[in-house]
Amino acid sequence: MSSFRKALKSRQKNHHERSQPGFRKHLGLLEKKKDYKLRADDYHKKQNTLAALRKKALEKNPDEFYHKMINAKLEDGVHTMKKGKKQQEEEVMTEEQKKMMRTQDIGYVEMKRVAEAKKIERLKGELHLLDAEGKQKNKHTFFVDSKKEVETFDLANHLNVPPELVDRVYNRPTLQTLETKSIMGAVEPRRIQKLARERKHQYRVLSQRIDREKKMFVISQKIQTRKDLQDKTKKIKVKKETKNSAAIYKFETRRKR
Repeated sequence: MSSFRKALKSRQKNHHERSQPGFRKHLGLLEKKKDYKLRADDYHKKQNTLAALRKKALEKNPDEFYHKMINAKLEDGVHTMKKGKKQQEEEVMTEEQKKMMRTQDIGYVEMKRVAEAKKIERLKGELHLLDAEGKQKNKHTFFVDSKKEVETFDLANHLNVPPELVDRVYNRPTLQTLETKSIMGAVEPRRIQKLARERKHQYRVLSQRIDREKKMFVISQKIQTRKDLQDKTKKIKVKKETKNSAAIYKFETRRKR
């Protein structure tokens, strides 16, 4: 029983490795066995890797060839694969176009495009695009008889309108109209500003809908082109596909029976 008690781990003294002696403190911490083990394992791992690479180099066949030798290249020290035709074709399509072409039929895309076109026409009819941003400004040329008249030319007086309304391109009543008729609509500055904000918002919506309709048109063209390519007729590519247009092919003319 006494021998068993002596063999118990809980009763044994925990023997610690000695630390660095005082006269050797300038050499740093004394390496313990666990530190040596980590260092030795790292060293052996590197040696084994070098040995495996050396063996692979010695056993290499000088006539060995695989396609990555010509399809890969170094760019800033990083191996990159050359892009094939399929990858180049995928690059000319946005993610939105890929998703739409995978999930939707050309009939659905065309239906949505027509709906957008009708909404655009309705918005254009409501807004008239008179003060739209980016719209080319109209030119109105006035002819006078002498240079003196050019220097003294007063646009408000010539058009017979108040000076505050000269910059307007629409709803510009003359002084006679303002005197004889009552003003219909908003006249308060706050109300006018609110209407201007709403009109600006409508123009923004119109611009977004025009962009969406263009994207839908491009997607439907690309889907139709892919359907046409399934035909066995001989064809020649005339123009490559881009993000904003479908590819153009010229098909061989065939006489219909």
